[in-house]
Amino acid sequence: MAFFLETLIGGLLAGVMYGLVAIGFVLIYKASGVFNFAQGAMLLFATLTFVTLVEREVPFWAAILLTVAVMVFGAVLIERLVLRPLVNRDALTLFMATLGLTFVIEGLAQLLMGSDVHMLDLGIDDVPISVAGLSISQFDLFVSGGALVLVVVLSILFDRTRMGISLRAVADDTFAAQSIGIRLPTIWRIVWSVAGIVALVAGLVWGARQGVQYSLSLVTLKALPVLIIGGFSSVPGAIVGGLLVGAAEALADIYLGPLLQGSVSTWFAYILAVAFLLVRPAGLFGDRAIERV
Repeated sequence: MAFFLETLIGGLLAGVMYGLVAIGFVLIYKASGVFNFAQGAMLLFATLTFVTLVEREVPFWAAILLTVAVMVFGAVLIERLVLRPLVNRDALTLFMATLGLTFVIEGLAQLLMGSDVHMLDLGIDDVPISVAGLSISQFDLFVSGGALVLVVVLSILFDRTRMGISLRAVADDTFAAQSIGIRLPTIWRIVWSVAGIVALVAGLVWGARQGVQYSLSLVTLKALPVLIIGGFSSVPGAIVGGLLVGAAEALADIYLGPLLQGSVSTWFAYILAVAFLLVRPAGLFGDRAIERV
């Protein structure tokens, strides 16, 4: 029983890391109704910027603030050069724009910061500690606590403030939102800035676990089943979806892996996501109106 609980808890804590990546997608989707393919590139760029500054002996918190400033500046440029010319275009056009933006950001990151692998130490040891007789990763516990704080802050910001109401209005009907005085460029700058900051948080967590390298952008592939399960428009749903994916992967790897003579964690989450699409296309926390389309 102890082994089962340790596996389950380990999977849940790993799922929080998936949820952190998914939150960035949720923020852009809430503001535009578009899946932001460039989120992985933003995560990579933010993390590379931070680790490059640290390696040049910039103090930790100063590097954090400078990286945040870079991501906010990047959000302003994206809004001005990419999004503003495409105002009131269809969702497919905006999606293709984010696809092209991915290659621009990754190319710029390689041009400015090279392609070397960087080690990242956040000062949190990834060692097991005993909690109620169970062995749990100290690093995962810290990440889970930070993710909980982030979800609470973002939920309040986007669901209980005037800006959050404006954001939902823009996502529902851009023309109507503009007609009542909501400034679309301002909304997009704010949301892309916050998504960039979330990308930095997720990138630091994943970079500390597996190193900062160009494959880091591929962790966004794990966000796809998380978004399908939790819902594309819910910040809490991103975490809940991550928890379900992490737990399912961990348990499936232990109990189904031996039967299938191999690891199943690389594909099991996508099978789970397909099952959710058949039963609840909008996800657990998504808009049920989507299911009736």
